[in-house]
Amino acid sequence: MTAPLQTASLPYIGDGAAALRALAGEPWSAWLDSGRGGEGAGRYDILVARPAVTLTAAGGVTTIRRPGGTVRRRGDPLCHLAEALAERGGVTGGEAVPFVGGAVGYFGYDLGRRLLGVAGRPPAVPEMAVGLYDTAVVVDHHRRCSTAVGPRLDQEWLAALERRLAGEAAPGAFRVTGGVTEEPAAAGYAAAFERVQAYLRSGDCYQVNLARRFSAPYAGDPQGAYLALRAASPAPFSAWLRLPGLDVLSLSPERFLRLDGAGRVTTEPIKGSRPRGADPAQDERHRRALLASAKDRAENVMIVDLLRNDLGKGCATGTVAVPSLCRAERFATVHHLTSTVTGRLRPGRGATDLLRDCLPGGSITGAPKRRAVEIIEALEPGPRGVYCGAIGYLGLDGRMDTSVAIRTAVCAEGRMTYWAGGGVVADSTCEAERQETLDKAVAFLGLAQGAGG
Repeated sequence: MTAPLQTASLPYIGDGAAALRALAGEPWSAWLDSGRGGEGAGRYDILVARPAVTLTAAGGVTTIRRPGGTVRRRGDPLCHLAEALAERGGVTGGEAVPFVGGAVGYFGYDLGRRLLGVAGRPPAVPEMAVGLYDTAVVVDHHRRCSTAVGPRLDQEWLAALERRLAGEAAPGAFRVTGGVTEEPAAAGYAAAFERVQAYLRSGDCYQVNLARRFSAPYAGDPQGAYLALRAASPAPFSAWLRLPGLDVLSLSPERFLRLDGAGRVTTEPIKGSRPRGADPAQDERHRRALLASAKDRAENVMIVDLLRNDLGKGCATGTVAVPSLCRAERFATVHHLTSTVTGRLRPGRGATDLLRDCLPGGSITGAPKRRAVEIIEALEPGPRGVYCGAIGYLGLDGRMDTSVAIRTAVCAEGRMTYWAGGGVVADSTCEAERQETLDKAVAFLGLAQGAGG
């Protein structure tokens, strides 16, 4: 069953405060934020709230809530999501907008670990949390307009959204109430680094993405924290999610998987980093040093090969290609090496199949993927949760776009948690890798120091 796309014009939502005011902190609300105002910012934002169906997965059980009741099902959460999307029906006539309604939410790192068959500690948050939305608001920053879209428009929500936009309410105050905890600290990180080096020397793997966890207690509304992080480090694949019991604040620079209406797949792995310079001359030196680094290029190429293999699981033979390899891109706080890998899905395969083939993303595991994930589970201070999973949408028309959930904070039970990591290879040095985690956490650390009370 398919339905024609319905649309309605709304006031232009031109800044972040207005977007969060429009959502008003409703449970199961989300803002997929294109980072307007930052380098490489995208064109479209997507806002959703009041889902018709929600799916949360934890401990091997997916809880599906519909207006008629709640069911709990074992098995692959992505199969349950595919079934729920099919029940909503398709949409036609949405070619002019990126999203026509469908699923929005996150797919945690630990969901990918589970799909790989690697045992691990249970995360404190769901492995997957997704809402299915019949109405979305698409903001076009090029045309400076906002449009409600979907197969069935929720007029009550849209009226509430317009009332909020006409008001002047601001996100509530946010403050960090204690010091930042780093796990592991310098000595513990050095020990973990040496264990990774031993695995590399023994031939267990070629690269392991080793991450550290930063956390601090907070009080107030995480919406204020998101706006502060966004101002410090805007990124083209950012997202704000308010879910039951947790808020997700993501400033990701990295696209994970994009699937268009013709079955074309794009992934853009990032591997290799340098901090931004204090002035234009130093900034350019850092960029050139990144481009000239044989180590960083080797890291990137390893992950490109891994992703070529992942895409090859579901793409037609001969369609997987690498149109761009190791280009330097500037972001607010760091330079990154980015590559592009493309393919075309085989007939009969769709967005949830692609996610299953590729989770967790190779750029944040290492290679070979399964062994790297086992080593990560053994060495890191706890389950990653949302971090290094994926955030984005799966549309009712079959399209998908997701980010890798890096530069991502999770606020739950009065504590804000942020992870940062980097790929460790045989010629890595401990201090340089630890410093890379600090470079990547600079926006979070700045927020914690600036908002501390």
